[in-house]
Amino acid sequence: MDLKVQRAAAGALRTLAFKNEDNKSQIVECGALPLLIQMLRAEDPGVHYEAVGVIGNLVHSSTEIKQQVLQEGALQPVINLLGSSCPESQREAALLLGQFATQQPDDDGPDYKSRIVQRGAVPPLIKMLASPDNQLKEMAAFALGRLAQNTHNQAGIVQCGGLPQLLDLLESKHYNLQHNAAFALYGLSDNEDNVPCIIQAGGLQRMTDCADRLQVQASKDCVHKTIGRIRQKLEREDKRVLNHVIYSLRSSDRAMQQAVAVSLAQLAPTSELKLIFVDKGGLEVLLDLVTDKHLTTKRLIEGAAALLELAKKVNATSPVEAQPQQPQKSVYLGEEYVNSKTLADICFLVEGRPFYAHRIALLASSEAFRAMFNQGFRESEASSIEIPNISYEVFTAMMRYIYVGSVEVEQEWAMQLLQASDQYLLEGLKRLCEAALAQCLTVDNLVEVWSASEAYSAPQLAKRCVLFALEHCSDIIKAHSSSAGSNSASQQQQKQQTSGMSTSSTSSSGDSGHTLGPSVSQTVQDSGAGAAVFAELMVRMVPALRFSLLEDLKQAEVKAEEQPATEGAAAPAGSGGAA
Repeated sequence: MDLKVQRAAAGALRTLAFKNEDNKSQIVECGALPLLIQMLRAEDPGVHYEAVGVIGNLVHSSTEIKQQVLQEGALQPVINLLGSSCPESQREAALLLGQFATQQPDDDGPDYKSRIVQRGAVPPLIKMLASPDNQLKEMAAFALGRLAQNTHNQAGIVQCGGLPQLLDLLESKHYNLQHNAAFALYGLSDNEDNVPCIIQAGGLQRMTDCADRLQVQASKDCVHKTIGRIRQKLEREDKRVLNHVIYSLRSSDRAMQQAVAVSLAQLAPTSELKLIFVDKGGLEVLLDLVTDKHLTTKRLIEGAAALLELAKKVNATSPVEAQPQQPQKSVYLGEEYVNSKTLADICFLVEGRPFYAHRIALLASSEAFRAMFNQGFRESEASSIEIPNISYEVFTAMMRYIYVGSVEVEQEWAMQLLQASDQYLLEGLKRLCEAALAQCLTVDNLVEVWSASEAYSAPQLAKRCVLFALEHCSDIIKAHSSSAGSNSASQQQQKQQTSGMSTSSTSSSGDSGHTLGPSVSQTVQDSGAGAAVFAELMVRMVPALRFSLLEDLKQAEVKAEEQPATEGAAAPAGSGGAA
């Protein structure tokens, strides 16, 4: 038969079969299927394109016709079309295989999902995922998503290299590609052998990053379910999947190590945190990640988020209490004696102004005052003592705390009061200052407050500064990137003004020589500058962060060990039930 006639006839049948059940039945009853399946093997692309299109329309929403098509032997010719030189035939074949995958066989053999994979469909489908043709990628992802609903296929798709391609499609701008990729990844995550591969490839971070940016709610739900499925695999009692993932921390591939550590910080069971991050070195991997000045902004943000999540899991993010518990003290003279001459036996001179006090209250408040008034020091016999380096307002607040046991710490002089509390060994006052400063942390004052926490031995404030830095990693990088960009633009403008006269006299009419703003490379450098600033800040903070996390992990382990014993001790005798 003439090829043009075949193409025209098949094209007509394709039109007739489109969403018309009566026409579909008549086409099948007239015995068209055997010839259409033969046409799938035709060398002419136009012939097999029209033939696969007719079959696609016939099987659509018709389980019976789909079964007849498969029984007539259409499966292998359709799979062979995945390697066709005609992209349209490839696309129709991938779509048809996705439809075949949902069919249940009449015999006792394997389902069609397995049969399709056994006959070699997976490699060409994965190859199609890298095509520049979005429709081709969409149909390939559709077919793989259906095939991934079979347990044995799931591992095969990953081992054939389908995982990176599907993760790339998840970040596509086309919602159909996003959804098909999300559905396929959900299927792949059902196989416990795939979970380590997904984590090692950084798949968890990529899914987490794009989950809320997907265009369709169903795609978002699918990604969240995939992450939940991975979490369930890691929390299984047999720990097989978890141990496999933990073993990956030994890898010499640094990027893989970091991806594994980040994922485990987010999903690992709380009971395994010490094993993972102390015994197996996961904490050091994360700390190295956030202190690497050469990493991209995205990787630094991922590392910071992982450390923050780890801190939350071990109760390291408990905020500094607004009113921390104060140490017990036996003597509080009361508000009425603050700077009162009544029974005062000592006078301090602060900024040239007198402040009246009572030795008994000061002696009961701290070791610093006990040492001051100890015999052998000139202050012990003096009737007035000059206090340098403290403002009158701050000194008054400090003395009010000594006399009353509490004080309202104002933000404008909280730093000075923290210094005074450290100098005079007033631990309770120091805690109040830490709380006040922690509540007013910003990106702009973070470094200053952190420096104060180091200088004045304020561990709770240091801890809060570290956690703030992790939580606002992207803001810190952005702030310093903007600063770097402004500085480079200013320098460039100044350079242009300096060389403007000579440039204008030598540049030709075809090339003006003018620069309208920072170059692309300069913009990248500015972004890198912000990341480098954050990494440098973390280098300074790492000792405090390491100490805080290790202490919290130890406390969590002790608490976990004590809890079963406590529960057992609380059970009354004979409460175990009948024998």
